[in-house]
Amino acid sequence: QLQLVESGGGLMQPGGSLRLSCAASRSTLRYYDIGWFRQAPGKEREGVSCISSSGGSTNYADSVKGRFTISRDNAKNTVYLQMNSLKPEDTAVYYCAADGSLGTGCSLNRHYAFWGQGTQVTVSS
Repeated sequence: QLQLVESGGGLMQPGGSLRLSCAASRSTLRYYDIGWFRQAPGKEREGVSCISSSGGSTNYADSVKGRFTISRDNAKNTVYLQMNSLKPEDTAVYYCAADGSLGTGCSLNRHYAFWGQGTQVTVSS
């Protein structure tokens, strides 16, 4: 059973940066596509970004393009979400999720079987 743990959230001023990490225990992330999702209070969960198992394919929500970068280090069994130029509307609980590789790139519009517990990101002055 794949277990995911997010870290790196916190309070940041608008315009600042945070880097979220998604680490796996009990198994390797090497064979999984990984997605980052977020859910703000009173809103539905939305996809933020995803990365294929090889790291060769990434996708981003329009709301974060040019500001967020997803990457992975399979040797460290970790996926990262670098968030720059943060805005108050980025405030949410961020979750990472994993599922078997599609083999043809990643998608935010697919089922992800494994989810972490989430990490809070608050952007406020």
